[in-house]
Amino acid sequence: MPRRGAALLSARDLVGRVLVVDDERGLREMLRVLLGRAGLDVTVAENVKSARARLSEDAPYDAVVTDLLMPDGSGMDVLREVRGRSRETQVVLITAHAATERAVEAMRDGAYDFLEKPFKNDVLLATLEKALEKRRLLGENRQLRRRASRPLIGSSAAMESLRQLIRRAAKAPSSVLVTGESGTGKELVARALHEESPRWEAPFVVVNCGALPEALMESELFGHARGAFTGAGAAKEGLFRAADGGTLFLDEVGELPLALQVKLLRALQERKVRPVGAEKEQAVDVRVVAATNRDLEGEVREKRFREDFFYRLNVIRLELPPLRERREDIAPLAMHLLGKHASLQGRGAMRLSEDATRELGAREFPGNVRELENVIERAVALSEGLEIGPDDLRMRRPVSTAGPLEASGALPEGFDLDAHLAAEERRILQRALSQTEGNRTHAARLLGMSFRSFRYRLAKYDE
Repeated sequence: MPRRGAALLSARDLVGRVLVVDDERGLREMLRVLLGRAGLDVTVAENVKSARARLSEDAPYDAVVTDLLMPDGSGMDVLREVRGRSRETQVVLITAHAATERAVEAMRDGAYDFLEKPFKNDVLLATLEKALEKRRLLGENRQLRRRASRPLIGSSAAMESLRQLIRRAAKAPSSVLVTGESGTGKELVARALHEESPRWEAPFVVVNCGALPEALMESELFGHARGAFTGAGAAKEGLFRAADGGTLFLDEVGELPLALQVKLLRALQERKVRPVGAEKEQAVDVRVVAATNRDLEGEVREKRFREDFFYRLNVIRLELPPLRERREDIAPLAMHLLGKHASLQGRGAMRLSEDATRELGAREFPGNVRELENVIERAVALSEGLEIGPDDLRMRRPVSTAGPLEASGALPEGFDLDAHLAAEERRILQRALSQTEGNRTHAARLLGMSFRSFRYRLAKYDE
């Protein structure tokens, strides 16, 4: 529990918006005057219902001082309301019915401190001073994290509209489905949703659904008890529990098998998970963001994706436009990626020539931003100077599209073995994807390789 000071603070010592919640009118008015004289902007509420109305206002409070016991609820209800809206707002509970158990519960749920009536005014002011300082430091930390995070770059109308939707969607606890072609940056959108949300301090956990071995999916997501299966020598916390209080990002959610979709649906509805081999369920507070490049509506029609699970994920939908539909974003994206890879490769300050910029703007980029980044990274690695020109962008071994060689006969003049093997590999990968209707996990299994290896080979051809 924070150490409490004893010095009475002057009227100019404290700055911030504070909400006071108490059903006793006399105490409520006394706190309004006391905190107002200390320099704070004070709002009061007489019960939990009134507090919820005040907290629903657009401008968040820096701190909340709330009574623990009220006729229509408790200070714990107010605390949970605050934490659901802003993890930066600090909450101080006061009560004439103090108990160690309630104090521990309040601190565990995120209260800053717990004061027992009758409290001294200088103790309350000192506690608020430290709470407001913590609020300020959290705000600064959030700004630093935003600057350090990978930005959603682009000035196109489509990207500006997407950023506005992210800001609005981030405030709600609802599930979000992010859709778009492969390589458009769906994980960046999920991270932006997390950073803008009240959950930004809590973990952001990424789950690549296509890379999880099917036999271990349930254990990875929900955890397992000791001895639940052969090799389970110790209990394990699943990814849901690891993301508790934060965001769980289900990437490539279309790859999940139907049986696991049922269990995930229950976890989202009940906000509880049952580890494999455990008798009791565990409560979890997780906001789920899912992403896919598949047509899930079509998958639902074909009975390859559960309709109820789809609707649970598709509460808020964010669609990423392909790069070819926002060509004005190619140049700023290319410059950002150029700076990134020049720094990573120790090349110093590099630039794109006008001709190179025009050539990039004219390309289709079926692999979207991921393909653009591959082009820029390769150009930085292979260029001899500090300016990237059109020739640097084209430094790529041509892949032959010729058919298979005859079993006998002379090799053609200038035969390129590497290019021929690459073309054969690409054809086999495409054939496996076609045979499994685009399911990369099943395609990898068909070819007898790991999902990671299959994905790496696809990336070589920008598939």
